[in-house]
Amino acid sequence: MSPDTVPEPSSDAKPEGASPRRRGRRRSVGAETGSPPINQQQFFKPQNHMAPLTPLSDDHIAEIHNQSLRILSELGIEVDSANARAAYKDAGADVDEASHIVRLDEALVMQLVASAPASFTLTPTNPDRALTIGGNNIYFGLVSGAPNVHCALKGRRTGNFEDYKNLIKLGQYFNAIHFFGNQALAPNDLAVNTRHLDTVLVNLTLSDKIFLTMSIGEVRVSDAAQMLAIARGISLDELSQSPSCITNININSPRKFDTEMAAAAMYLARLGQAVVVTPFTLMGAMTPVTMAAALAQQNAEALMGICLTQIVNPGAPVVYGGFTSNVDLKTGAPAFGTPENTLANMAGGQLARHYNLPYRTSACSASNCVDAQGIWETQMALWGAVTGHGNLIYHAAGWQEGGLVASYEKLIVDIEMLQAMHRILTPLSFSEADFGFDAQRQTPAGGHFFGADHTLERYKTAFYSPILSDWSNNEAWEKQGGLRADERATAIWQQALEDYQPPSMPADRVEALEAFVSKRKEEIGTSEI
Repeated sequence: MSPDTVPEPSSDAKPEGASPRRRGRRRSVGAETGSPPINQQQFFKPQNHMAPLTPLSDDHIAEIHNQSLRILSELGIEVDSANARAAYKDAGADVDEASHIVRLDEALVMQLVASAPASFTLTPTNPDRALTIGGNNIYFGLVSGAPNVHCALKGRRTGNFEDYKNLIKLGQYFNAIHFFGNQALAPNDLAVNTRHLDTVLVNLTLSDKIFLTMSIGEVRVSDAAQMLAIARGISLDELSQSPSCITNININSPRKFDTEMAAAAMYLARLGQAVVVTPFTLMGAMTPVTMAAALAQQNAEALMGICLTQIVNPGAPVVYGGFTSNVDLKTGAPAFGTPENTLANMAGGQLARHYNLPYRTSACSASNCVDAQGIWETQMALWGAVTGHGNLIYHAAGWQEGGLVASYEKLIVDIEMLQAMHRILTPLSFSEADFGFDAQRQTPAGGHFFGADHTLERYKTAFYSPILSDWSNNEAWEKQGGLRADERATAIWQQALEDYQPPSMPADRVEALEAFVSKRKEEIGTSEI
């Protein structure tokens, strides 16, 4: 199963209404609960000012590139879509219609990849939340694609629309989250063929941040693009000049490009919208067990999808995606946050920069609960993604059980880590005042700086202030209930949902979106798409 595509089992459930009508000015958090505001940072768009870590030498990069081209030219990729095969053939690729194998030579690959932009901007309904993808920009995304959900209050359960809306609210509320993935959670209580309409409507009315659309076929991405244009008050032609829409497609490793993913990629590329091309390469299962082989295969498959976007629309925004980790060879279970996963996150950034492309990576864990394993695996993967200069870091908050669960408590733990990472990414200041020489002069040898003017002027903002960590001593901690971090997290997400307020949107646009959804549901009916 692809890591970024929500599984869509059959459902006869009747979709429920999605969009609230509440509109107005945002109030202060904690205003209704009586609790103090959650101490989160302001929304900002970090840049990674530190040099990337580079586990691969220039020779390694060249070898991976050459091996990737051998895969593309000698072995080829199976392309199920007749339309995609025709596009490749028209561009000069070798297409075997009997086997559906498409082969590309080096000259064609490099010509096509060269037309892709090094960076591009996506604009959501709130222009202040626009994201420039590429360069040193780094953004963190909410968990996506999970078929199940878990919280301490209700336990583990199948994905549903109510929890979907809650996750979108939490992603909107917490400023450490910059974007949403394809679907934060599978709403399995909604009809399969129209649930994308319900989730896009929720995304647009409960949030004003960038989100990725479902990538299963052309219809879903077309509906999402039209809804984004309505929400922004622009036409599809204007949307093509000011992209809002982005999707993630997964190459089905090893070396298979399915019809639905190709159709979604081609439609959005023609419309001038963004596509993330991510091979799902797990060493030992979807690739050979060695890092060299896995990176070569990841690279070949990513380049194959990137080339398709440039064939249909040269200059279309596209992102080099990497999702390379390993499996437990004793059981076959996927593993994340491993040393191999961390290195692959760094190496993927080197490969993306080699082709002058933006880079998508992830911060995942295979742990079954919010425990030490879940934290160290997420931290390992996160450090690999950040030091590898990922531009879009997927699944950075709330991912659990190898992607099978979206966890409320894990989301809060991860927000703490992301806020700390934001602080690390904030450039340090070295002004004369920052050196505090006067404080040194005023404080005698062997004294302390608690009462120094320099300290008193800065004590509220001098250090990172956590939302979840408890720094009290043992006696005070026990007196307050002796709660573990995951237990404290439960109270925090509950308060966040109470304090959440939806963003403003003109009433006529909300009505137009609801009318569009109603019309499309009538058109789709019970047909499968």
